[in-house]
Amino acid sequence: MMTVGSNKKVKLALIVCAYLLLFVIVLFMLIPYVWMLSASLKLNKDVFSFPVQWIPEMPRWQNYVDIWNRIPLGLFIYNTAKLSIIVTVLQLLTSSFAAYAFSKLRFKGRHVLFLGYIATIAIPWQAYMVPQFIMMRSLGLNNTHLAIIFLQAFSAFGVFLMRQFYQGVPDELCEAARIDGLSEYGIWARIMLPLSKPALSTLTIFTFVSTWNDFLGPMIYLTQTPLKTIQIGLRMFISQYSAEYGLIMAASVVSIIPVLIVFLGLQKYFVQGIAASGVKG
Repeated sequence: MMTVGSNKKVKLALIVCAYLLLFVIVLFMLIPYVWMLSASLKLNKDVFSFPVQWIPEMPRWQNYVDIWNRIPLGLFIYNTAKLSIIVTVLQLLTSSFAAYAFSKLRFKGRHVLFLGYIATIAIPWQAYMVPQFIMMRSLGLNNTHLAIIFLQAFSAFGVFLMRQFYQGVPDELCEAARIDGLSEYGIWARIMLPLSKPALSTLTIFTFVSTWNDFLGPMIYLTQTPLKTIQIGLRMFISQYSAEYGLIMAASVVSIIPVLIVFLGLQKYFVQGIAASGVKG
């Protein structure tokens, strides 16, 4: 029969093993990024050398200078940042507003409408990609950033995420605000939004990262070089300089910096938003 002391030792051993396993998993996930950073500071002939030299003896910082001259990288980053910020702001606005209606307003057919809208998540984008393109072209929005903005300004996943969070906000707060004469717009702006910072931060991360890394959408709608995004720019870079892996890795490192900044800046709210949106409803 095991004693209390032996039980504690077993639990401690299990915790230590779990942390070691997590450490190994994280290490394997970080290896490609470390290799990319290391390769961005090497000459082309040294990128695939074996054994891998993780810290270059003579880092070639010139790679980070050359990438701005070979292609209009600054313009591509500007276009991507513009689209990512606008789409993120619009998704936060539309998703939180629709989620408030589905969560706190009572109207006929609310649940059917919500389920029908959320069911669109199950339809892959490739299934309606061509009709969307035809619609945008008929509206004269082909080769404009408005095509990307209009198509991505609404998100069924965002509505679902925000509604799950709003379901945990007591209805009594809204009722008290209505008694005090606050309109539905006022309740949404003054009560719901301040309480939903974790969910808004989570949605911000998902939307910004998804828009920043989007490749297929800009490739379909944006064919003119001044309109292209960083992902299309990287593809152009690879096509033009397929042998210069140091430059390609340097451009890749630069492309992930904004995403990393956004994630680290909102990280403290990220877990709260996922947990709250997942357990409330």
